[in-house]
Amino acid sequence: MKHSFIDQYSDINSFIHRLDPRTKLLSCLAFILAVVLTPAGNWRLFAFYFLLIAALILLSRIPLLYVFKRSLVIIPFVLMVAVFIPFFKQGQVAWSCNIGDWRIAVTWEGLLVLATVLIKSWLSILSLILLSSSTRMAGLLEGMKRLGTPKIFILIVSFMYRYLFVLADQMLRMRQARDSRNFGGSRRRQFQTLGNMIGMFFIRSYERAERIYAAMLARGYNGEIPVVQKLHFRSPDAYFSLALALLLVCPAILWW
Repeated sequence: MKHSFIDQYSDINSFIHRLDPRTKLLSCLAFILAVVLTPAGNWRLFAFYFLLIAALILLSRIPLLYVFKRSLVIIPFVLMVAVFIPFFKQGQVAWSCNIGDWRIAVTWEGLLVLATVLIKSWLSILSLILLSSSTRMAGLLEGMKRLGTPKIFILIVSFMYRYLFVLADQMLRMRQARDSRNFGGSRRRQFQTLGNMIGMFFIRSYERAERIYAAMLARGYNGEIPVVQKLHFRSPDAYFSLALALLLVCPAILWW
């Protein structure tokens, strides 16, 4: 089976790729914090943040189409949460209609908040895509460890990334086996088959986890994951961190 790995472009030789994972982690968090704290409707500042993250993506030489497609994945989830804001936000009515005894109204203030939420989410996911695409997962986990992230969280992320594709392959094989047996019939039978597949998938995943853990204990696992990559904070990391801090702080002071 072919999968699109999160860090499939982490082997590109660019300035962004050569930065220390800790530098990229802290820079990503700082960028997201600056975007989240930006007041609603401050379009000049949002435009500046977009130009900044776009420049970093171009500097990293990651394919733009790949980044754009990945960034659109978050939009449906944001809409599911924020789509009702224009209906409940108080303010000047932009559109309204009556459904029986109910009056539904959309306010301009609600639309402003919705647009702001979408822009903030999109800019944040762009920074996360840049981080994950320009850093090997092993280096990213080691950077999180050096920055004091709880060990249990690092272990969960490490195993999730390692075996996510294995579980996806198993689910694809189960679906192929279902289709090869002429999956159809009534709606009730289809739901019953899907329920059996989900149950079997859970059982197989649990049994696989037990076998993996037993194999790890047999090989001397003590709760620590050895990391081959060594991290080094160099002068380019310091210059990049300083430049990014100035680019985030100065426009925010001028345009807030």
